[in-house]
Amino acid sequence: MNIFLAIILGLLFGLILQKVGASNPKRIINMLRLKDLHLIKTILFAIGLSSLLLFSFISLGIVESAHVSVKSAYVGVFVGGLIFGIGWAVSGFCPGTSIVSLGEGRKDAVVFVLGGLLGAFLFMLAYGSLKGTFLFDKILGGKVTVANLATEKYATLTPDMLGIVVAGSIAILLILIAFKLPNKLNAS
Repeated sequence: MNIFLAIILGLLFGLILQKVGASNPKRIINMLRLKDLHLIKTILFAIGLSSLLLFSFISLGIVESAHVSVKSAYVGVFVGGLIFGIGWAVSGFCPGTSIVSLGEGRKDAVVFVLGGLLGAFLFMLAYGSLKGTFLFDKILGGKVTVANLATEKYATLTPDMLGIVVAGSIAILLILIAFKLPNKLNAS
C-alpha cells in the first residue's frame, strides 16, 4: 500500500508542477531573476498551507508527531544547497521539475537528469572520503525544529511555545505574502 500511495502522490505532485508552469526552465529562471513571481507565490502558498495543515493535524491528534522525521542540519547541507542553487539557476531545473519536463519530452531535461544521476554516483563514490570531514559537522545540535513538535525526540528553537502557534504564524505569514506579491514585477 505504501508504494501505491507514493506513486499516486508522486503523479499528483508532477501534475501540479506541470500545471503551475514549474516544468518550464524559462519560467524558473525568470522566477530566480525576480521577473516572474508566479512560482514564488505558488511555493510560498504551498509551504504555508502544508505547514498549517501538518501542525493543525498534530495539535488535534490526527497525525502523531512520531511520524514526522526531521533531518540533521550540518555544514554539507549548506554546501550542497549552494551547489543545488547554482545548478537550478543555470539550468532552470531542479530534480522534481526535471522529471516532469522529461515526461513532457524536453531534450534538455534528459541532459539534466543524466547529470544529476552522474553527480549522485560520484558523491556515492566519494562519500567514504568525505564522511570524516567538516562537511558532516552538525549545526545547532543536528535535528532541530523551529516549532515544537511536542516530542522529546527533537530539540526546538522555541521550546516554550506551542508548535501550532509558531508554525501557524509562519504559515499564515507565508500565505499572506503569497497573496500580496504581484505575479510580475514592473521594470523601472
